[in-house]
Amino acid sequence: MNCAILFSGSQGTCRSEGENKNNTQRNRVAVSEGSGEDVQRHTHSRLAVEHCRLPEARSCRERLGSHSQVRPSARRMSRSKGSNIFSGYRALALYCNQVPHVVRFHQRHREFYLITAVGAAFHTYNVKKLGIVAVSNALPEDITCLAADRMLVFAAHGNSVKAFARNKEIVHSYKGHNGEVHLLLPFGDHMISVDRDNKLIVWDVQSEEEYLQLNFDKIMFTISALLHPSTYINKILLGSQQGSLQLWNIKSNKLLYTFQGWGSGVSALQQTPAVDVVAVGLLSGQIIIQNVKYDEMLMKFQQDWGPITAISFRTDGYPVMAAGSPVGHIGLWDLEEKKLIAQMREIHTTAVTGLTFVHGEPLLITTGEDNAIRVWIFDAPEGGGRLLRCRIGHSAPPTKIKYHGSDGQNILSSGRDGTLQSFSTIHERFNKSLGHGSINKKKSKKKGLRYDTRKLSPITTFASETARQRYWDGIVACHQGYLFSTTWNYQKTSMGAHKFDPRSFRNDCTLDVYAMAVDLTSCGNFAVVGLSSGQVDVYNMQSGIHRGQYGKDKAHEGQIRGVAVDGLNLFTITAGGDKMIKFWKFKSKELIYTTTLDASPASILLHRDSGMLAVAMDDFRIVVLDSETRKFVRRFTGHQNQINDMTYSPDGRWLISASMDCTIRTWDLPSGCLIDCFLVDLAAVSITMSPTGDFLASAHVDNLGIYLWSNKTLYNVISLRPLPADYQPTFIMLPGVCQRQELEASDIEEEEDDQMIIYESAEQLGEQLVTLSLLPESRWKNLLNLDVIKKRNQPKEPPKVPKSVPFFIPTIPGLVTQFAAEQQQTTEGQSKVVNLGVLTQKTELYLQLEGALNTNNYDYAVKLMKEMGPSNIDIELRGLAPEGGGSTEVMLSFLQMISNMLCSKRDFELAQAYLALYLKLHLKVIAVEPVLLEEISKVSILLEETWTHMQALFNQSMCLLGYIKSALL
Repeated sequence: MNCAILFSGSQGTCRSEGENKNNTQRNRVAVSEGSGEDVQRHTHSRLAVEHCRLPEARSCRERLGSHSQVRPSARRMSRSKGSNIFSGYRALALYCNQVPHVVRFHQRHREFYLITAVGAAFHTYNVKKLGIVAVSNALPEDITCLAADRMLVFAAHGNSVKAFARNKEIVHSYKGHNGEVHLLLPFGDHMISVDRDNKLIVWDVQSEEEYLQLNFDKIMFTISALLHPSTYINKILLGSQQGSLQLWNIKSNKLLYTFQGWGSGVSALQQTPAVDVVAVGLLSGQIIIQNVKYDEMLMKFQQDWGPITAISFRTDGYPVMAAGSPVGHIGLWDLEEKKLIAQMREIHTTAVTGLTFVHGEPLLITTGEDNAIRVWIFDAPEGGGRLLRCRIGHSAPPTKIKYHGSDGQNILSSGRDGTLQSFSTIHERFNKSLGHGSINKKKSKKKGLRYDTRKLSPITTFASETARQRYWDGIVACHQGYLFSTTWNYQKTSMGAHKFDPRSFRNDCTLDVYAMAVDLTSCGNFAVVGLSSGQVDVYNMQSGIHRGQYGKDKAHEGQIRGVAVDGLNLFTITAGGDKMIKFWKFKSKELIYTTTLDASPASILLHRDSGMLAVAMDDFRIVVLDSETRKFVRRFTGHQNQINDMTYSPDGRWLISASMDCTIRTWDLPSGCLIDCFLVDLAAVSITMSPTGDFLASAHVDNLGIYLWSNKTLYNVISLRPLPADYQPTFIMLPGVCQRQELEASDIEEEEDDQMIIYESAEQLGEQLVTLSLLPESRWKNLLNLDVIKKRNQPKEPPKVPKSVPFFIPTIPGLVTQFAAEQQQTTEGQSKVVNLGVLTQKTELYLQLEGALNTNNYDYAVKLMKEMGPSNIDIELRGLAPEGGGSTEVMLSFLQMISNMLCSKRDFELAQAYLALYLKLHLKVIAVEPVLLEEISKVSILLEETWTHMQALFNQSMCLLGYIKSALL
């Protein structure tokens, strides 16, 4: 059967294979044939998006916004309200940034809490378990500074400062700065803020009014640190980039004293446990212990790791000071012996931005720019600290994410920092870090990862399976610019035992050849690795031995863009830069099928349960290939830029794609339509759907987080209609980022319910269609057997009359209970003439049939019969005959009613049931009445014509269904 079917969707179309290929050339871009330039252009396309984070990735809103304004009738286009399917849920792997953290003590809970800034919001963790307890409401801009007192948390963003209560709600706002606020200090009932313009403002916390404003000359005194010395009432100590210190009384607005400094800028100020003594950290790496009462230097320490970033003191009885550095090291100094007692090296991969000893406990909390929180405990006799608990995320943006396992609780993520990590969607304590790849694990352990000159580059792509992960490695990964691929062990949370290097058995590998694509079999025994030279190799995961290659020399002439293995290990699919997709027998490595594409594929994705292979093209199209029939079943267009990643829903009905045009689109495979599309501020570089279907996870350009989007169809009734061609997607803020619910007037006027629209079906969809009634079968199916049912249900013994009859309100006979109206017995005005018409037994149905002889309108009569029960219908039909008090004319009217029902093709089964009971009861009367015989013959002809037409349709449908079930397509 050669049929061409056209499916139309919004901003994208789906065409069958036989459609004219000229239509697909509209948005096609020029692609090369897999030459050397093609290899260089597509080298590590997943990592190439890092270079797009400058103008292109940051201006997605502007680019797409201007594109959507091309048509002047944009106001009349279909309005969109975010995503129909996905709703922002939460962000993973975001813990801290370059803003120093704050530690506060809760009096009621008797517990310490850690507050860290994450973008435009801040997180609150309990120090005891390092579990997150609160996430604040988001601010319009990223937080630049944090501070806290016993009641409120202060956060600065831009030139404004907000005060939060209960770690979440904004209760106060302070505006008065012109520059960016970078220093905050709670001061009793006041709060002090300093901006980049060197303006210091003292605020009244409750009234939000300025109490004092000081302006400093940037050339003479640029404020770089702020401190309130203990027991110094109304006094603050200011440090400057020029190196001098100033002591101010903010109540009298007077400069009390100026400390000349030590020839280097002040980077940190910290109160020591002793009164009148403060620690001053300098940009030169010096730490000065200064008595501010007598302006006397008590101690001086020197660190060789650069400027001092943070200082803290132990308060549990040990005279120890800790100082942070920009290289991630911490120095521990003994204040009594005035010497360095320990070094904590490489506790962070970047600068140590926050450093705090918990009051009265041997715990040190450190945060850094590497998105890591670590808690150290000092219980060793040598004075150093050991790691107690931590929360670690990527220090560079993720490049590839993928759900690991079938429970949907863990996400594997590789980042540009070279690490492979697992993040739990349940709780942060289940997170795992598999570490950084190294060419030689033993040497890297001895030297340390920072000094390992042979550490591996970031992972470009990876594949994982859980079937054999308890026994051997279950993850295989490709690294940027490296020929070999590496294995990783999820159970041991470390790099695996094998490196799949083709140079051990092949001598034609040059330096510019590297691994491009990888896949694991569902059993976890074999790994398939594709190289940029066009070669595809198979390795055993347990032993690491090479088990064959596809093709005599090469599988493809161009670089390998993707490899996939089916769920039963029957065949392997490879896609190359030569515009070809090839099917190979997995075991014998024989080529069984080849198909050619219109453009080079960028990546492929196989849904093993359904066998559907999605191919993302270089011309921004997506084609879906059925791996069983080897035919293209769907073609999707609509993306405006490079397609970064694709993922299937667990049931294989949806294909979700993410592109550099900042859109995330959901395609419905059965209907071939686009059913959802929304925009994000930063393009998604990788997406993955949970095996349980509850969440969609996404990683974005220039962003350290992994964002979860909940599937609204699981807990709500959603109308998944194809999007119109003029659909304009709207921007959705990433979960955890500010979501402003500002409705425009036009949006309010056009409020539409996003839930399922209740469709009220018409009584008859078409006049040519046979329509059944909505009555239950119990109302008409047993009409012929009603006498049998009555005989079976007869009581065995007569009912007994109760001694006292209860009171009952009189009701009207019928299926629906209706109370009879009370009739007032009045003797006045009542006529004594007897009305003989009252004695007649004509029912309402009888009267309607009599009247319909003249009007030929039987709608109300049919409606009355629909409301009756089987017993009432039987009684009504018995009363139509002359011996039952009826007449031949009424019997004729009933047959005309049946003819009317058959002609209109409505209530088809009721007409059959009523006619059958009518013939059973009055067959003898019809046989002797010529008028009834003539009418019954007309009804018979109508019935035969209708049933013959229906029988032909039934036979045709059964024939087609039998062919589909038995034919080998």
